[in-house]
Amino acid sequence: MDLPRWIKTPEEIAALAAALEGAATVAIDTEADSLHHYPGKLCLVQVASDRGQAHLIDPLALPSLLALGPLCADPATVKVLHAAENDLAYLKRLYGFSFVSLFDTALAARFLGVAALSLDGLLAQFLELTPVKSRQKDDWSRRPLSAEQEAYALNDVLHLGDLRARLIDELVAKGRFEWVEEECAALAASILPERVIDPDAYLKLKGAKDLDQRGWGVLRELYQMREAMALRLDRPPFMIVGNESLVALAAKRPRTPEDVLAVPGCSQSVVRRAGAAILDAVARGESLAAGELPVRRPAPRPVFSAAVRRRAEALRVWRAKAAHDIALDPGVLFPQRVIDRLAADPPRDLAGLEQVEGVRRWRTKLFGGDLLNVLASA
Repeated sequence: MDLPRWIKTPEEIAALAAALEGAATVAIDTEADSLHHYPGKLCLVQVASDRGQAHLIDPLALPSLLALGPLCADPATVKVLHAAENDLAYLKRLYGFSFVSLFDTALAARFLGVAALSLDGLLAQFLELTPVKSRQKDDWSRRPLSAEQEAYALNDVLHLGDLRARLIDELVAKGRFEWVEEECAALAASILPERVIDPDAYLKLKGAKDLDQRGWGVLRELYQMREAMALRLDRPPFMIVGNESLVALAAKRPRTPEDVLAVPGCSQSVVRRAGAAILDAVARGESLAAGELPVRRPAPRPVFSAAVRRRAEALRVWRAKAAHDIALDPGVLFPQRVIDRLAADPPRDLAGLEQVEGVRRWRTKLFGGDLLNVLASA
């Protein structure tokens, strides 16, 4: 069957998966929407193969995208993405996809020392393509998409294959292609952490620490009210009531709609939409018994020994010089989380060094001896 630009039926996505089988590269991008909906949803998946075909897959119309699972796991087809973490998060969480043979153009550009890491910036720098107008704030769940939106979405994948080729040329010239290959493999294999709901998230809002205990009780009720309303209305919480206004409401504890309107950020539309719920939440907070009020528990700060601190500082000093010598951002050369692991439990030899999470083979090969010496001398 001739595949349409839009893929909206199980038959079409099955045919697309078959058409992409055996492709050398397939570019993938997604458009999600957390600015207009709550929780955020995956609204569009764009794919383009090295055979010149590009398609818009509609997750809102399809019961599943599982037909693409074998493609994502196929080591013979390189999946090219830009700043892949969010794309992978949606595709792994929603469909359980596994990824093998991944190339992230943003990650590759970091290892070339590129400053402008946006896709538009890379396309301009390496392919001399003029950026299209950004549509990142659009509501991608609306149908039909405009011709401009379709063009924007397709542009995100049409040039990724050519961009990958140019980046590889530069990486090979600098002797860094193997570095990026290993980093991309680690990104593809990364396991998503479980989503944990923080019951004390309201206490971490800016200004919450200045409230008294009764204020925390009111703020908790307001926060829970806003969360429930956001889910019911399918709107992000900040569009119900902003964080600063929520804290101000907990401090002012309004009793009338006029009192709510006097709080900065609480416009007439906020009062119309949520005024009654705000007043109910405030009343619930004020009626809490003393034993029901929240207690702010300071987060325990990790305690490091003097030896661990010395090793960490010595590693940071070494990293600064090493990064300068090869013109690479220090955080790319050696992320702080890896330095922390090395300082806390220093390996004794190269084999042990390579086993430390995040070190990778390429770092051990290039800097293993230096790192062991720094750790030993510190």
